Amino acid sequence: MTVSFPWRLLTSSAAAQIAGAKAQINTLEAQIVTARINLGYTQIAAPVTGHVTQRSAAPGNYVTPGQDLMTIVPLQLWVTANFKETQLARMHRGQEVTIHIDTFGRNYRGYVEQMPGASGDRFSLLPPENATGNYVKVVQRLPVRILFEPGQDPDHQLHPGMSVEPTVWLPQSHRQ
Repeated sequence: MTVSFPWRLLTSSAAAQIAGAKAQINTLEAQIVTARINLGYTQIAAPVTGHVTQRSAAPGNYVTPGQDLMTIVPLQLWVTANFKETQLARMHRGQEVTIHIDTFGRNYRGYVEQMPGASGDRFSLLPPENATGNYVKVVQRLPVRILFEPGQDPDHQLHPGMSVEPTVWLPQSHRQ
């Protein structure tokens, strides 16, 4: 048996109450959407996988846009080696590198990932100006990025700032 409500018998006050209840429902649904959006703002995703260091925020703290919350040290390891410009002639991307870590006294494997675009002094705050009569030729150092091959540091003992000695394996030249 189906029971139907005779809508035509509603009084104007009852119709107004129903319209008010529908408006309240719409308002509450909008508040739910806003609450879900605001909840999304409470979660911050890291751009890389790594270790959290220098944490300045704690759960429950209010933060402002642009505030430093922590530093993340990536798990992908690399070395920035400053080679003399005279050492770069036969060096190129993909070459094998042996990386000796002084802390552990052992060698790790890596490869040249990125060659420099310019010397470090070109990016300094006050680059040297040699137009003042300084004719001494100074051999520049250029940063070469060397990546570690994965899986060599399962316990994550390597950290930024450790002293290393990289050796890039150059191809042998054939002299005739």
